[in-house]
Amino acid sequence: MSSLTRFNPKTGIADFWHEFRKPNPFRIPMLLASMVPLMVIFYWLSGETHYRTPERPRITYITTYDPNRSDAEIAASNAANQEVKKLREAAEDELAERKRNIYKSLGKGLGMDVDKIAAEADARKAAEEAAEAKRRAQMFGRTTENSDASNANAETGEAPAQGRRP
Repeated sequence: MSSLTRFNPKTGIADFWHEFRKPNPFRIPMLLASMVPLMVIFYWLSGETHYRTPERPRITYITTYDPNRSDAEIAASNAANQEVKKLREAAEDELAERKRNIYKSLGKGLGMDVDKIAAEADARKAAEEAAEAKRRAQMFGRTTENSDASNANAETGEAPAQGRRP
């Protein structure tokens, strides 16, 4: 069956005109009432919203230190903060050591060779630290090749090659 015959607007329009021509006192008010939702939708869809440009933000700088501090006061503050940092690191190291001891006792209770496991973990940690140090040295251009080249340049009197600086 063809969709053109099923959904043909010609028959719908003819049916509407046939019903609209009948003498009915409510035909005009009903036609207007049925047009109101469409008009509201069209009005809503055609509306534009204009946003004003936002106001430039006002920056308020918050200072926690006196801008007139002396170098001695700054050094004293840094020393105090460094002491607090060392105490925190010591507490973290102590907590990590307690955890290691708890896990070692658990491993011994389960029949594991905890000394072998600890040695492997220490070796793996040392290898990771060496790889990280090598990566940082390469990133900042502090490799052995660069130091050899700078020594050779110093002996010949040439200027060092320009490269990435830390």
